[in-house]
Amino acid sequence: MTDALLTLSGVHTHIGPYHILQGVDLIVPQGGVTVLLGRNGAGKTTTLRTIMGLWKASQGDVRFEDHVITRLDTPEISRRGIAFVPEDMGIFTDLTVAENMLLAAANGPIDEKRLAWIKELFPPIGTFWNSSAGTLSGGQKQMLAVARAIIEPRRLILIDEPTKGLAPAIINAMTDALRELKNTDTTILLVEQNFTMASSIGDTVAVMDDGRIIHAGAMQELVDDADLQEKLMGLSLEAHQ
Repeated sequence: MTDALLTLSGVHTHIGPYHILQGVDLIVPQGGVTVLLGRNGAGKTTTLRTIMGLWKASQGDVRFEDHVITRLDTPEISRRGIAFVPEDMGIFTDLTVAENMLLAAANGPIDEKRLAWIKELFPPIGTFWNSSAGTLSGGQKQMLAVARAIIEPRRLILIDEPTKGLAPAIINAMTDALRELKNTDTTILLVEQNFTMASSIGDTVAVMDDGRIIHAGAMQELVDDADLQEKLMGLSLEAHQ
C-alpha cells in the first residue's frame, strides 16, 4: 500500500460562517483501510463530504488517482468510482430493499454474481429482499447502506461511523464484512469512533483535531503505543477492550 489513491492537500472548507477544515493534508494509500479518528466536531464528516463534493473546498486540492476532483460535482465524482455511506445511511425507507439496491446500480442491471456475493456478506439483504427498508432494524439498515454502496465495483468507499449505536453482534458482522471487502480491489476510508473495531480492521490511521490532521501513520504503531493514544485522543486501547 505505497501508492496514494486519494490525496488532500491544504484543504479548507467553510460551511456558512464556520471554518471547519483548516488545511487538511491526508493521504489514503491504495488498498486496505484508512481510519479517520478524532473527537466529535473535529472535522471527520466534513472531510468525507468535501471529498464527495457535497461541500466544496474553499481552498486546497482533492486528488483522486491522477485527477484533481476538487471542483467536480458529486455525480461526476461518483462516476469516477467513489461511493459514500453517510452516518444517517441515506436509504429510502418507503422503498423495498430490492428497490434500494436497484437504484444504486446506476450503470445498468444488477450483476447477479456480485449480488450473490453481497448477500453472503450481509445475509439480511437476501432475507428482507422484498421488504420495505423502513421495517429493518438499525443494524440491517446499516448493512443495506453499505451493500448499496458496493453493488457496483468501486475504487474507494467513504464510510461514516458504520457501527454507531449497533449491538456488539452486529458490529462483529459489519467488521467481518468490511474485512472481506478490503481484500478486494476496494479501498476504504472509514470514520469510526469504536477504536477497538477501527484498530482491528485499519491498516493506516489519521487523527483529526480542530479541522487538521495531527497524526498519520500505521495503525499498528498507534495500537502499540498507549501513551500516543492518550496524547492524541485521551484514551487507551487497553481501557476499551
